[in-house]
Amino acid sequence: METSIIISGFGGQGALFAGQVLAYAAMESGKEVTWIPSYGPEMRGGTAHCTVVIGDEPIGAPLVRNPDCVIAMNLPSVDKYTPLVKVGGLLLYDSTLVKQSLLRDDIVSAAVPAHDIALRCGSHQLVNIVMLGALLARCPLVELPAVEQALRAHLPERHADLLRPNIVALHAGAAYTASQPAV
Repeated sequence: METSIIISGFGGQGALFAGQVLAYAAMESGKEVTWIPSYGPEMRGGTAHCTVVIGDEPIGAPLVRNPDCVIAMNLPSVDKYTPLVKVGGLLLYDSTLVKQSLLRDDIVSAAVPAHDIALRCGSHQLVNIVMLGALLARCPLVELPAVEQALRAHLPERHADLLRPNIVALHAGAAYTASQPAV
């Protein structure tokens, strides 16, 4: 089985890092993985995104037109990826920034107040990991302890002080989403 995920947000929100952590956690859990980051003008404040594909067998094509899951951390990401989510797929979005109604009734969507949760966990820099926890509560691709281990192994040294808050944010995002009905 194969699952494709796109993680998207403003440059600097950590979309690429969240995808990388997910990829490392899946790889270290014995899964096959691809991770494709998007570099370019996105790095200057536009929308940055990455694609992660996780499977039980080697992945034939890492490019994804219609993802199974999307994490959208801003309105431009919601606008861009909502129409692309596979029928029956999952769209998670940061309801702190996205206030509009979603127009598709053939996908599951979950509003996560990620900025609010991140601030309660200690920093706005944790939004990406809150959203990753939210994803894993709805789509358990890897266990949360595997993500914790990936954070320990791959969090840049300059952000070592954010290790514990990242772990707290991961669990807070998962707990929030697990307690909410998806629509």
